Amino acid sequence: MNKLKIISSEQKFAFCMVATSPLRSEAKDSAEMVSQLLFGEPIHVKQIQENWIEVETYFDGYSGWMDRKHVLAISEKEMRKWLNELQYSQFSNMSILTQWGNQLLTPGSFIGIESNFSIGDFSFSTPELAMRDVSSTFEIAQKFLNTPYLWGGKSIYGIDCSGLVQTVLRLKSINIPRDAFQQQEMGDDVEFGNIKTDDIAFFSNNDGKIIHVGILNQHGKIIHASGRVRIDKLTQEGIWNEDFETLTHSLASIKRLF
Repeated sequence: MNKLKIISSEQKFAFCMVATSPLRSEAKDSAEMVSQLLFGEPIHVKQIQENWIEVETYFDGYSGWMDRKHVLAISEKEMRKWLNELQYSQFSNMSILTQWGNQLLTPGSFIGIESNFSIGDFSFSTPELAMRDVSSTFEIAQKFLNTPYLWGGKSIYGIDCSGLVQTVLRLKSINIPRDAFQQQEMGDDVEFGNIKTDDIAFFSNNDGKIIHVGILNQHGKIIHASGRVRIDKLTQEGIWNEDFETLTHSLASIKRLF
C-alpha cells in the first residue's frame, strides 16, 4: 500500500481523494464555498499555504482553496494518463474499494473505464462498470430529486442550480463552465415554442443578470435546484411553482447545447 502523504510544494498535479471536497474563496474553513470537487477530479496545484492549497480544476478552470489533506499528488505523466482513462460515475450510490477502505461516491465522480483502475500509484476497484447513460439529461437529473440546495454544491448531499446542470451534462460527456452566466453564453438560442428535451433555460434578476438555470423536457417541465431539486412548470414568463402558486424566476433565454 502506498502511504497517503500530504502534498508538497514541489508537486503541481493532484486528484481529489474524498467523495466531495469544498472549494472555498479563501484559505479558511469559514470562507464561502464556491464549488465542490468530486472523487478523482484532476486539479492543478497553484500554491500551498499551511493546511490549504489553491487549485484550478482541469475541466472548467475553476479556482479556489481546498483542504490540503483532501488530495493526492500525481506526476504530470500520471495526470495525462488519468485524463485519457477516466469516465463519470452514473450511480446514485456507488461504493468503490480504495487503499484506505470503502468509499461512497456521488454521481459525476471521476472513475476509471475498467472496474479495476489506478490514478498514479493508487489502485481502486468498482463492483460494476458505470456505463454511459443513454437517458436524456432531464431523466438523469432526476437522480438528484429532492437533494437540498447548497450554494457551491455538486453532489447528492447538496447542490446548486448551475452545479446540477454542469454535473448532469458531464454524465453525457459534455463539459460546460461552472456558473450559470458562463453556461448561458454557450449553445444556440431556442424559441419558447420550439423547446425539446435537454434544452437549458436561464433566468435573470431585475438587472438582467443571469442568476438561475435548469433543464427542460418537451412537455413544458423544468428540473432545477431551488430550495431542493424539483420539477416545476416553465411558462413564457418563467418558472411557475405549483406549491406556492407563484412565479419564482423570470425567463431570460433558452439554449440548445447539443
